[in-house]
Amino acid sequence: MRQMTMGMIGVLCCVVFGWLMSVSPAKAQEQPGALPEESSAESDRVFLHPVVVDGVELFKLRGSSALPADKRAESVAARIIEVAQRSETGTPFMDIQPGDFGLVILADGTRITVATQADAEAESFDIEVLASLQRDAIERAIVAYRENRSSEAFVLNALMAVVWSVVFALFCFVLVVVRKRFPRAIARRVKRYTQGVGVATGDVVKSDAIAQLVYSLMRLLLGFVFLIGLYYYLSLVLLSFPETKPIAQILINNVTNPVLSLLRSFFGYLPNLITIAVLAYLARLLLKTIRLFFQNLEAGVITWKGFEKEWIWPTYNLLQITIILMTLVLCFPYIPGADSAAFQGLTIFVGVVLSLGSNTVVANMLAGLFVLYKRSMRIGDRIRVGDHYGDVIEIKLMETYIKSVKNELVSIPNSTLISSEVVNYSSKIDGRGLILHSTVGIGYEEPREKIEAMLVEAARRTPGLKKNPVPFVLMDGLGDFGINYQINAFTTRGSSLPLLRSQLHKNIVDVFNENEVAIMTPAYEGDPEEPKVAPPVWEGELAPNARIAPEDASEKKA
Repeated sequence: MRQMTMGMIGVLCCVVFGWLMSVSPAKAQEQPGALPEESSAESDRVFLHPVVVDGVELFKLRGSSALPADKRAESVAARIIEVAQRSETGTPFMDIQPGDFGLVILADGTRITVATQADAEAESFDIEVLASLQRDAIERAIVAYRENRSSEAFVLNALMAVVWSVVFALFCFVLVVVRKRFPRAIARRVKRYTQGVGVATGDVVKSDAIAQLVYSLMRLLLGFVFLIGLYYYLSLVLLSFPETKPIAQILINNVTNPVLSLLRSFFGYLPNLITIAVLAYLARLLLKTIRLFFQNLEAGVITWKGFEKEWIWPTYNLLQITIILMTLVLCFPYIPGADSAAFQGLTIFVGVVLSLGSNTVVANMLAGLFVLYKRSMRIGDRIRVGDHYGDVIEIKLMETYIKSVKNELVSIPNSTLISSEVVNYSSKIDGRGLILHSTVGIGYEEPREKIEAMLVEAARRTPGLKKNPVPFVLMDGLGDFGINYQINAFTTRGSSLPLLRSQLHKNIVDVFNENEVAIMTPAYEGDPEEPKVAPPVWEGELAPNARIAPEDASEKKA
């Protein structure tokens, strides 16, 4: 216990030391004496903010604790717009002058911004080059701002808006026509091709319902197409005018940019998808080849010595699962996002869930393989598993189906077959067949030779029991009031044991009745005055020599 406590204290000390080491550099950067040059490139990128005029990004500016980057960029954009609004035509006069904090950029004598040394280091440029680039960007923005708000530009933009409106009107007209005709035509075609569904399902699924569902889905799809068209129509119309251009860009950025990003990601992963498609095609081709081989093996075109027919499709299923799993493993590195921590965590979670929840499944699968390949039973064999007795009709990887003698379908897990005793009545061991046996209790007063001869005679009268080898009788036990005799007879009809046993019991009762010997099984209380035997029956009437009780005789005379 003391060693465990000391170990936990050591682990906690290591964790605290690592946390302090990770926090110390950050605190050093926050100290007042730290220089701006000591900040990392990642931190510089965080403080950069773009200058945007009419939805166009000109350049990015670096912020400080006194003046954040976004506030600085907004003030610069406001000064550019203010200078541009002073005149409708002409190119502004641009100038760069040295100042106290860097190079000052002027437009028509108005100070727009200051290019500082920190800005140059953040952009990885010389300060003179950075100032020149910012000056040119500001000049282009002012010229574009003035041109976009000229009379000629307004007329052109209005004309473009009219063109987009006409195009949208034609789009709406075509969509209305299609919405009236196309869904009905598709629904009629679906109804025609699904006429047999109602007959196959007993009118549970009707073709009219399927056609109505397809009709509703098509109208919903066309409604979605209309909303997309309306969305882009509004975006293009608003984009035609500089005053509404920012709103249009917001609309486009919220929908178009994510879609374009998805398309770019798709085309970026296209080589990986091609690799996955090639691997999947090769796996499919290999599976088709293996299936063709096993089909020919089943038909007898190909012979494989020692390979049972019952093994053909289970072996194919095993190979199919193996090839599919190997293909998935090969394709895993090419799946988009396979190297991400989220995807790896998901795969670990799925693996843990499968490992915890599939113990029984794996046990049944392994047991199924053992049942299939050990040849302990075949399809059609009569077996007994516990209380279940019947014929094997199908052996699967997970379970085995038997049809009981009462015509019941019983599903037995393969793990139960492995862990239980299985009696196979159809397997041939020495060629003589199975031994059908039954036991009767007879009193000590009856001669042993007589009882044995009677039991052998009952076995000989039973059709389906072999005369050679000869049936034999065993003394199964000496009871308190009688002797237990066991009749044993050979049979090759293992699938008819219940019927044979029933017929044997009938013949035993008949033979013992004929010889007026009482069967004392299962209990005995005392010797009766007369043997307890049933009168013989001949063609539905009592035999002439049968004893008739007095009450029966009176009824007979009446």
